Amino acid sequence: MSVEENIFLARVAEQAERFDDMVEFLERVLMEKGADVSTDERNLLSVAFKNLISSKRAACRTIQAIEQNPKYTKFNEALKVYKGTIEQKLQEDCQKVVDLIENNVLRKTPSDGEAKCFFVKMVGDYYRYMAESAKGDKLEKVKNQALQSYKDAMNITLPPCSPIKLGLALNFSVFHYEAMKDSKAAVALADQAL
Repeated sequence: MSVEENIFLARVAEQAERFDDMVEFLERVLMEKGADVSTDERNLLSVAFKNLISSKRAACRTIQAIEQNPKYTKFNEALKVYKGTIEQKLQEDCQKVVDLIENNVLRKTPSDGEAKCFFVKMVGDYYRYMAESAKGDKLEKVKNQALQSYKDAMNITLPPCSPIKLGLALNFSVFHYEAMKDSKAAVALADQAL
């Protein structure tokens, strides 16, 4: 199938809310084009990846809220198992996104700063999403990988008002606040971006 056909089918899959399929079609585009995807194709990738995991992230938050309700304590073990299953799939999907980007884009060095920053930031984002449910050594590993990715992206020179640079600052700030539990660094980063 051609790149054009895969992009068309990815758009169809998006309309049909078949995000696993959308990612599969766009994976082929990344394998073919690597770092040379257009801005429109980058945005399509972002939508596909985000929708692939968003329902799993929301499900984990919902189950966590239910676990806090004393009315359901007798179901804690069943909830724990169920949430663990969803968290495992979330981890796998996030790792798939990271691997796709690292193997098919970043190893081929995106030509312009915006594209490179976009993808390095995205790697940081997906490690951050993994950190939401990771535990123990895995948690420390993904937090460190997110931190390094965000730092690398911050070192890419972009115009001050670039939407990618501003999005990076916001996401890096959220990372400091949620994953690192460092509200001072989060506020400082947001102020710096302003």
